[in-house]
Amino acid sequence: MAKSVRRGVYAIVITMGLLLTGLYFFQESLIFPAQQLRGDFQFESDIPFSEGFLEAKDGARLNFLRLKAKEPKGIIVYYHGNGGSLERWKDIVSPFTDMGWDILVWDYRGYGKSTGKRTSEALYDDAQQIYVKALEWFEEDNILVYGRSMGTTFATYVSARNNPSVLVLESPFYSLQSLVKEKYSILPIYKVLKFELPTFSFAAAVSSPVYLFHGTEDDVVPYEQGAALWSEFGSLGEFITIEGGDHNNLSETLIYQQKLTELLSQFP
Repeated sequence: MAKSVRRGVYAIVITMGLLLTGLYFFQESLIFPAQQLRGDFQFESDIPFSEGFLEAKDGARLNFLRLKAKEPKGIIVYYHGNGGSLERWKDIVSPFTDMGWDILVWDYRGYGKSTGKRTSEALYDDAQQIYVKALEWFEEDNILVYGRSMGTTFATYVSARNNPSVLVLESPFYSLQSLVKEKYSILPIYKVLKFELPTFSFAAAVSSPVYLFHGTEDDVVPYEQGAALWSEFGSLGEFITIEGGDHNNLSETLIYQQKLTELLSQFP
């Protein structure tokens, strides 16, 4: 091998090594691009709401909002995606109150006003603690668990440990590891992930009906991820394919609105 070729190979190897090292140490900020809020930040909404905090096992504080319907049929425990904070998500989930449902939505550690060090175990424990909070207000027959994008992992985990009436998943991935492997196949980034978020591993233990929405033009979490995850669930529920839907516009589509209205109207 000529010296120039060897130098080129060495340069590529070193570059890849440096890139993977950088990704290993900075991956948390890439996976969790959190928006932080001041402790004295005041939320505003046209919908009646209350704000609260839960204290985690390690002393972390988890900020949540409960948006209130006039005569609620139940409550939707909402696990949001990896961007923004409650300041954004409260507006995204507010339409559910028009359908007669309270909403419990919260911020992960490091998001908004929530505090604490992130670990996979801590995030799962937090997700369960939020669900337990909903049980203070409603019986499980009147609790619906909803996960969007990254939040689908925690929604599935919680549904596997409990018995909510329904699990709704919007644009889920099979696992973060498989998603990264699919999107960045040139580099073995998936091998250095600290957070694998294996949604598929919780699916078999879910006994609630599952309704999974995924758009065919999703360039953030490809449609194939949702299809693969669906195969891990039982036969209860439905996989709703939204032709032409992308990662952020499913709620604007007629099929999503019709299916969700149909689902939520099943409750007295």
